[in-house]
Amino acid sequence: MSRRRRLVVTFVAAATAVAVAGCTAAGSGPAAPAAPGTKAGGPVEIWNFYTDREAQVFESVVKDFQAAHPEIQVTVKGGQDDEQMGRAVSAGEGPDVGLSYDTLVVGNSCRTGAFRDLAPYIQRDGVDLNKIPATVRAYTEFEGKRCAMPALTDTYGLYYNKALLGDRKPPKTWSELTQLTKDLTKFAPNGDIEVAGFVPLLGFYENQPSRFGPGVEAKWLEPDGTSALGSDPGWAQFLTWQKQLVDWYGYDKLQKFVAGLGQEYSADNAFQTGKVAINIDGEYRIAFLKDQAPNLQFGTAPVPVPDDKAANYGAGFITGNIIGITRSSKNPEAAWELVKYLTTDTGALVKLSNGLRNVPTTTDALASPDLQVGPEFQTFIDILRHPKSSSTPATANGNAYITAFTDWAQTWQSGKVADLGAGLKELDGQIDAALKLNG
Repeated sequence: MSRRRRLVVTFVAAATAVAVAGCTAAGSGPAAPAAPGTKAGGPVEIWNFYTDREAQVFESVVKDFQAAHPEIQVTVKGGQDDEQMGRAVSAGEGPDVGLSYDTLVVGNSCRTGAFRDLAPYIQRDGVDLNKIPATVRAYTEFEGKRCAMPALTDTYGLYYNKALLGDRKPPKTWSELTQLTKDLTKFAPNGDIEVAGFVPLLGFYENQPSRFGPGVEAKWLEPDGTSALGSDPGWAQFLTWQKQLVDWYGYDKLQKFVAGLGQEYSADNAFQTGKVAINIDGEYRIAFLKDQAPNLQFGTAPVPVPDDKAANYGAGFITGNIIGITRSSKNPEAAWELVKYLTTDTGALVKLSNGLRNVPTTTDALASPDLQVGPEFQTFIDILRHPKSSSTPATANGNAYITAFTDWAQTWQSGKVADLGAGLKELDGQIDAALKLNG
């Protein structure tokens, strides 16, 4: 879901262009919602990123909407990433409804008006936002403006190969993960890695700093909006542990190993083929495993936490898909009806969750007896409910600060950073400069 490779910077640039165009276009902005009780109708087009199996699930739910709203004619255009959507919206030719795979477009989309303010529609129709978990509500608004609604959520945990672990339990702390990694890793006679207990390289599949942040309680931004990577001790603690595990393998050996592994979303995914025993991934991996590796015996658990923060075990990183009405929408009333249905209708959310294996985003859907749970999926629902689970904060320039950190981490783990503290402080300065430029 939000797992797709990020193209948020391009979307941000396009959204900024929309804001500029909006200042010179005729009129003073989007029209106000219609009076209560007004029947929406006519054509509405939605762009989304789904393909193949996932596209079929999504389109089946849209068909349910069509059956309940015959006066609205929906056109679905799948396989559209954020870059394509941003360009279309900037040209005033985009869809009525945009479904994005990344929460980090919210900041600029709300600020520039690329996605319309939904508050008037929400208030008019009495939508109860308290039925949406607080963390999810937070990543669908920016600076008090709600321009998006959550369309399912992703939570990240640990997947482990039961056959490879044997009678061992999944790790709860970093020291336990380190020991299991060493116990389960198999080397060839020439020293090459044949099976990795766990791959600690940042940038491999879903190994991102954000996946470990909640467990160590590391924050991204200071209260004044400046970068906190160098001032928060949690990031240095995480990077120190991560580099020690990289060094145990040998950076070059890890690079050679991952270069020979299958793509993350192919049937040759390294966890699915037994080349990696323990892996970080989102709840959606359950559907891929069922489809691509039905015979693999696996379990799920929360991401391990630092040994000195064992009480945080169970917390995790939360993100998801977001959906909004674009500034270029020619039929916002019908667009809102579709958005409202996809994000608040319990039947729709449950059907999407069961088909896509993403976590639903309302308390009613989470409690529905029709929701297919099972022990593996329950792990991710529990992560969503954990009080210390968190997401990445929205900013005016999307995911630029996360991209900067991830890029810098490549230099760090390769051994080219002499002073961790100084390196993080320098990175703070670069991120602050970019935020100031875009803010």
